[in-house]
Amino acid sequence: MALSLNKVMLIGNLGNDAETRFTTNNLEVTTFSLATNRSYKGKDGNWVNETTWHNVVCFNLPDSFKESLKKGKKIYVEGRISKRDYTDKDNIKRYITEIISERMIPLEAKESNTAETGPAAEQEIDSGSDANNDLPF
Repeated sequence: MALSLNKVMLIGNLGNDAETRFTTNNLEVTTFSLATNRSYKGKDGNWVNETTWHNVVCFNLPDSFKESLKKGKKIYVEGRISKRDYTDKDNIKRYITEIISERMIPLEAKESNTAETGPAAEQEIDSGSDANNDLPF
């Protein structure tokens, strides 16, 4: 059997507030978009900024963590790349690439009215280890 690896690590900013829904099997799914940026020098010698958008899927996140997933927040996401297809309401087959999150760490301090705001890394979430066993693929 050949060795293979499907692992992605991203640091970026949320493009929208996270949305949570439940599947027909009552599995909780939270989704959001994540923007990553890279800069490079173009042919003319000027810096060019390039943004890549990623669709992130998380399973069974704690409510306190979901509430912190707001547009613009910086976060570290670790997981795997997944591709799937579906048929839209106009009966057109669509394809989507998603990051199935296995681990997340907020990279900004908690919003708080007190001076006890600690390091954001203390809120590390391991998401998805159980959910992958419930998926049909």
